Amino acid sequence: MSIRKKGYSHWEGQLKESAFVAWFPLTRLGIKLAFQKRFFKLFFFSAFLPALIFLAGIYVSERMEDFRFMIQGQPSFLQITPNYFKAYFTNSFFLFLLVLMMIFVGSGLIADDLKFKALQLYFARPLRKVDYLLGKMATLGFFLLLLSLIPGWIFVLFKLVFAGNFAFLRSYPWLPLAVVAYSLILTLFFAIYTLTLSALSSNSRHVALMIFGIYLASDIIFGIFYQNFHHPYLALLSLKLNLQQVGAALFGEKLFYPVPWGWSLLLLIMLMGLGLAILNRRIRSVEVVK
Repeated sequence: MSIRKKGYSHWEGQLKESAFVAWFPLTRLGIKLAFQKRFFKLFFFSAFLPALIFLAGIYVSERMEDFRFMIQGQPSFLQITPNYFKAYFTNSFFLFLLVLMMIFVGSGLIADDLKFKALQLYFARPLRKVDYLLGKMATLGFFLLLLSLIPGWIFVLFKLVFAGNFAFLRSYPWLPLAVVAYSLILTLFFAIYTLTLSALSSNSRHVALMIFGIYLASDIIFGIFYQNFHHPYLALLSLKLNLQQVGAALFGEKLFYPVPWGWSLLLLIMLMGLGLAILNRRIRSVEVVK
């Protein structure tokens, strides 16, 4: 048996780096803290009501003979086409729910770390800046995808189950990919948008006001200018309309305004790039005292 002197013993092992292990604890903690917030559980489960309503619409559309006493004919809103998916993903209420979800979950993700000067503690460990941001983004992505990607795929699956055949998928084989693409765009945009604003202040309440205020203000500014000038390109001023334009294009439906949807996508990409640049500048391992 070896005898060691009392004192500090150097570790002679080898550190195995794993990108997943590095950022996952941050994500797990962020999700746990979100559910500990007051009224969040009530809001979280209420946020699935639109998806349940649309799912019920799919069921009714396949069982019209059972509902003849309530509905005459087959209303257009019960025709399950890509337009049905567009109606769910691009309606203003759904996008507003995502904004509220970001306020609940994301307003303090970075702001609280700045407030309590926790960044120095994070980066004192084998944690890179990119791991930190991935952990925070994955927290937001978890909730965003639960409201977008998961319901979208459930709609497709239950449409096939209720119909008892694959005719729907043969008619629209690209639709599941459109659901994935638009869900990822929503997730990336709102995650970067929220984290950027959270990194600009150490007060989570101020961040919550900015998340809500900027989103709403962009729509109000569009409304004011459009009412006076009636130019369709003014839709580019609204965050909501840019997201709706891209969604309508991906689902192969009529655009909300006669503006090439590529401009909206380009603008969203530019805003995300700006947000990442701000995050890169604001997230530091050493606090700069002015």
